[in-house]
Amino acid sequence: MLHFKYSSLINAPVVAVWNFHERSDILKKLTPPWQPVQIIRRQGGLEVGAVSEFRLLLGPIPIKWVAVHTECVQYQLFTDEQQEGPMDSWTHRHQFNEENGRTRLTDAIAFSLPGGWLANILFSWWVYARLEDMFRYRHQVTKRECE
Repeated sequence: MLHFKYSSLINAPVVAVWNFHERSDILKKLTPPWQPVQIIRRQGGLEVGAVSEFRLLLGPIPIKWVAVHTECVQYQLFTDEQQEGPMDSWTHRHQFNEENGRTRLTDAIAFSLPGGWLANILFSWWVYARLEDMFRYRHQVTKRECE
């Protein structure tokens, strides 16, 4: 299992940052414009059972990615897990912690690549770089929108 974590401090209360994540257009807002991702559907908000579906392009190959929310504690965290997609496994926890009136937003992902340990050795550096780019963008947008 591989692990990735990205965290930033947002100068806004937890309620504001949480409410931003509840917006109906949040997936569009947080998807970097350079990523070849099409949002197919979003059903539900942040609660358990909410579903997000995407179409990714891996070169010319379209890949369906479906994530389901499996955990939600209002104003603290929500977790989504890949139900269908390109990874062998993917669990993404979004955490919201209060720090002196501000919000520590942390995205923590546990995942495994298809192909086992060899794929992890050969391709994990590339996945980490893409995740770093994506979450830097997402946190910048969140800061801009919430502060």
